[in-house]
Amino acid sequence: MNAPPAKDYFETLFDASEDPWRFRSSWYEARKRALTLACLPRLRYRCGFEPGCANGELSAALAQRCDRLVVSDVAQAAVGLARRRLSGFAHVEVHQAPVPDQWPAETFDLLVISELGYYLDTEALDAMAAKARASLSAGGTVLACHWRWPIAGCPFDGDEVHRRLDERLGLRRLTRLSEPDLLLDVWSDDGRSVGEQEGLTP
Repeated sequence: MNAPPAKDYFETLFDASEDPWRFRSSWYEARKRALTLACLPRLRYRCGFEPGCANGELSAALAQRCDRLVVSDVAQAAVGLARRRLSGFAHVEVHQAPVPDQWPAETFDLLVISELGYYLDTEALDAMAAKARASLSAGGTVLACHWRWPIAGCPFDGDEVHRRLDERLGLRRLTRLSEPDLLLDVWSDDGRSVGEQEGLTP
């Protein structure tokens, strides 16, 4: 098993480019954001948390679905970019904080773990899952989305990240979207479908 990338790895990426994964210019990334938003089972959330926010492109979309949103990243350069991107959203907080070590001490009804899990080692990934479960309010949503192709230097691929999250969250999976490039899962302790929540089913 390879060691996960160190903090300096991400600082170097963002020093070289404000958009190292082409979140702003790639159709793949734009489509993935649209899929992420479409797979959320509720229209509005009281308070969401997105660790590993990078330059804040997904955060800006999530901000429109949350009354309050907390986002974080380990890289100082990424946090600066995210603060600039999210400056128009007064209800969004951006923090420089590594996870799982500095997980917020509050509860959330939305947790979005996107393109993050494979940068953690086994202990950190399992700890993140435990903290996510402990901080999720009743009826809340956990959404995870990860790239499925191998990433140099990462100990896991996206499939393994989701397998470990599924085991350790202990929640009901509501949605699974599996494509050659990405895996997206949604979990909750509220097993009702969107139709059931809206009273549309028999």
